[in-house]
Amino acid sequence: MTVARYRGRFAPSPTGPLHFGSLVAAVASYLEARSHNGQWLIRIEDLDPLREPAEATGQILNSLEAHGLFSDEPVRFQSRRHEAYQSAIELLMSTGDAYRCVCSRKELQQHGGRHPHGCRDRQAGPTDRPSAVRFALTDEHNHWQDLLLGPQHQTVSAELDDPVILRKEGFYAYQLAVVVDDIHQGITDVVRGSDLLDMTAQQTQIYRALGATPPRWLHVPVIVNEQGQKLSKQTHAPALNDDKPADNLIQALVALGQRPPASLAGASVDSILDWGASHWRREAIHLTSG
Repeated sequence: MTVARYRGRFAPSPTGPLHFGSLVAAVASYLEARSHNGQWLIRIEDLDPLREPAEATGQILNSLEAHGLFSDEPVRFQSRRHEAYQSAIELLMSTGDAYRCVCSRKELQQHGGRHPHGCRDRQAGPTDRPSAVRFALTDEHNHWQDLLLGPQHQTVSAELDDPVILRKEGFYAYQLAVVVDDIHQGITDVVRGSDLLDMTAQQTQIYRALGATPPRWLHVPVIVNEQGQKLSKQTHAPALNDDKPADNLIQALVALGQRPPASLAGASVDSILDWGASHWRREAIHLTSG
């Protein structure tokens, strides 16, 4: 039996420049891949132009380059992959795994998550209203082994938890695009922040519906500010200072519990990453980060 070579990825959304929390996630995914002699890819998840400043993608790629984090393949941009996402939607709808939904968020809330227009049952709803496309989940008690957090269990309910995969505005949703691209790029392992943990069971069903095996998962703790909030654009996380990449990498290693030696102080970016890859211990990652 041939074991697929490790292929990981870092996939930021260009809603602003990278901050320290983003760097920690990138370094974790990079070192996990390198420690397995695997490949590491960069994907820009630019699916929502209403939330993406024009300069953000360039800022992100410049920051990654400054920190020695280079993709082993050309950077992928989801904004150039609409045809693939549309093909996946058409396939899912043809197999009964997706459906059009005209219900508003308010209507769903008022009906406890049930669809008042019978969208999932393919009943005729208002034809003059814009519609989204939702993935049709099946009731499931999903179990999997997270490579850091250990045994995981999530329950998903048909109809109540059905995720949007094409928004009413015509934008393809993260839940679909991330799965389609992971399948197409042959991603075997996903290292990402624990804030995305709750999406795992839903995404697992989408993988299966598209005829693919889900990747292995490793969810690292998110970095929080002094108020206990996840570092993000919404919490005004400061942009990385690309003029001190070595210092930033040392701090990221410390945040990941990797104990870099004092001798690395003043070392080059490449030397720090080489040390990180050869000494990487994912079990040393603290389950809470601050």
